[in-house]
Amino acid sequence: MALDLDVDLTYSERFARPSHEGLFPAGYRIPTALREKVRGRRVAIVNDVINAGSAVCGTFEDLESCGANVVGISALLVLGTAIHEYSAAKGVPLISMAQAPNHLWAPAECPLCAKGVALVDVEEFRKTLSG
Repeated sequence: MALDLDVDLTYSERFARPSHEGLFPAGYRIPTALREKVRGRRVAIVNDVINAGSAVCGTFEDLESCGANVVGISALLVLGTAIHEYSAAKGVPLISMAQAPNHLWAPAECPLCAKGVALVDVEEFRKTLSG
């Protein structure tokens, strides 16, 4: 996309946050060598599919810490509503080619977690979801 638009490209990288507890233990950051390149620039975050939004939100926060001005978020597919709420709170537009519902649960609300079903057992997973 950056080539077609003739604009600069950077990326964020995923990293483990061992001291972070909770639903999203991974963080996202702009590589050290590229951080200064985004300072003072207007940037858009482009992703293929956004579900819970942890990659986009982490990238957004890190871009701001680099001094970038995030002006939009885009994806081919957006699942659920979490990223809509986030983009609205940040005051940036969200543009996607398609949207679909998702079924995310916090661990305390997950029907599989409540039944003690391990996610490695695909057949048991299907049985639990079907009733």
